[in-house]
This record gives sequence, structure tokens and C-alpha cells, in this order.
Amino acid sequence: MTFRFARLMGVLLTFALGATADAANASKKGGKGGKGAGVEAQVPATPLAGRWALSLSTGQAGWLEVKRENGWYDGSLLWGGGSVVPVAGVNVDGDTLTIHVVREVERKDAKGKVARKQQLVSTLTARLEGETLKGTRSDPRPNGSGFTQVEFTGKRIPALPPRPDLAKVKFGAPITLFNGKDLSGWTLKEPSGRSAWSVENGTLANRPPEHREGEPRVRTANLRTEREFEDMNLKLEVQVPKGSNSGIYLRGIYEIQVFDSYGKPLDSHNMGALYSRITPSMAAEKPPGEWQSVDMTLVDRHLTVVLNGKKIIDNQPVLGCTGGAMWSDEFRPGPIYLQGDHGAVAYRNIVLRPVVK
Repeated sequence: MTFRFARLMGVLLTFALGATADAANASKKGGKGGKGAGVEAQVPATPLAGRWALSLSTGQAGWLEVKRENGWYDGSLLWGGGSVVPVAGVNVDGDTLTIHVVREVERKDAKGKVARKQQLVSTLTARLEGETLKGTRSDPRPNGSGFTQVEFTGKRIPALPPRPDLAKVKFGAPITLFNGKDLSGWTLKEPSGRSAWSVENGTLANRPPEHREGEPRVRTANLRTEREFEDMNLKLEVQVPKGSNSGIYLRGIYEIQVFDSYGKPLDSHNMGALYSRITPSMAAEKPPGEWQSVDMTLVDRHLTVVLNGKKIIDNQPVLGCTGGAMWSDEFRPGPIYLQGDHGAVAYRNIVLRPVVK
């Protein structure tokens, strides 16, 4: 083999090895023809991405986030009540958005034992019409016989403003929301609901009937202020019996959790949390039955919560409404509303100072 020929063969071999390595790398990255083709390929930008304030045809509020992340679409959903949860899948095909939500159900035999588990897949399909997202959610009935459908619309939520300098925020004169004598200034959020609210030893108390095993649970009404407010500072004291649960809604849409979570690990559903959205930075709750102080400041969609003298949420951004919100519009004034459909609770010394703009 001559030197010239050997040199030529070396160049050809180097080129071939390089091409093989490039193909292998493309395969690992989901490149054309690779084993993982398309899995991690960068998805295009879409006007369907962003955070959406949803209005459901049931009269409930919701929230949706669609985002590009690490080469694919992802998302989170709040549907009426409950928590903000990650969705099972997001697909964007031109101007059509399709989202899948999966929940597991247990199938029981005649003896009541779990025979197997199945997954029910709900599908949300939506399109952008002008500035409005319009769509339908289809949920399979638990027994497998057909579907129920709910229509919804969505308005894009503007980007969050910078974190406010609370030292420069001006607050108005304090407004005492509860006079300790009667329910003046308060009304039922659900006018036809059964009220368990009353004034008890100078406190605003909710005493729903005890649930008896084997009987349907009696659902009692929530209580709201007649007045509506924008940004604010709200201070109050609350007493939560063992195992009980309530909530304080700011502007009618942001729930600060009230819950007997004493001794439990940190969680976004614990006392003082922005329900399912912001986890307290520390556990500051007291044992059940003790009076606890809650100091809440909401300014420019940023929240600060001081529980029993300890700052557990420090001027954190609020991405949207929480479960049970009266509506999804974050710029609309709203009442303070107290959850009364979960359990016994008592409030006192409820004082609000509105932000002066």
C-alpha cells in the first residue's frame, strides 16, 4: 500500500466515523430517523401558550397554563374546585389545542373489594378566536356510559408586574369587617344555601352539623362581605378545631388555607398557604383549638402572609386564582369570603386596610 493511498483511506475512514457519530448524536437528540425522533425536537412557538383565566359554562372559575419546556409542550390546570394539577399531555396542532387529564378509578366487585383499577381520560379541545380561547371539556362518565361536556372560554392573563416595594405602598384607613355583635356587612355567598354561621361569644363562628357515618354529608354555605375590594392588607384571628378546615378568600378568588395542619410536613395545602399554589416557607401553625393570627397583604398579584408572627410567604407572585374562586378575573374587585362548607371554624378581629393607588 503506497503512502498516498494509505493517506486517502485514512481521510475516508475519518469522514465515515464522523458521519456515524453525528447520526448517533442526532438519534439521541430525537433527530430525523433517530430512535427517539421528535421526542425532544424543539416545538414551535404558539399563541396558545401562556396563562389563561377560564370561565366555565357551569358558572365556575378555572385556570390553564400552556408552556414550551425542554422541547415539548406542558401544562397545568385548575378546573372549578380543588388544586392546580399538571396535565397528562398537551398537543398543539396549528390553531387547535388538545389537553388530556387522566384520573384513576377503582372498580369494585359485589363484595366491595377492589377488583381492578382503570384510568379515565378527559379531553379539553380549544381554539383561539381573536383574543378569546374557546373550547369544550369532555369527561367520560365513571360507569363508562358516554360523556359529559362543559364549554369554557379563556382570557389571556397579562404578565406579572415586578415585585412591589411594600415599604412604599400606602394603605387606607382600617375597616372593621366584623363588629362582634351580628352579621351586619356579611351575606351568604350561596343565597339559597344552608347557613351555619352565627355570632358566638363575640366571634364569627361556623358550626355545621356533625357528619354521621353512613349518612350524606350536609353542605353548608360560605360567607362573604357585602363590600368588594381590590388590593389590601387583611388581619384577623382564627380558631380551628382538630381536623377542621376553612379558607379565607381575598378578592373572592385567592384562598389562604385555614386548616389543622399542626405537626404535618410542609405542603401547599397547609395552614397559611395560598391553596395548592404557594407552600409556606416554614411551619408556624399552632395546635388545634388555639387562636391564631393571620396577616395577609395582596399587592399587584404578589402575596405576603404572616402567620402567628412569622412570615411564611414573602411577597411571592400569584399566577392565578385558586379552587373555589368566584370568578377567574384577577383585576375585578371582590369580597372577602370565608369558607363554611368544610368544617367548624371561628374568626374574630377582622380588619382590612385597602391599598391607596
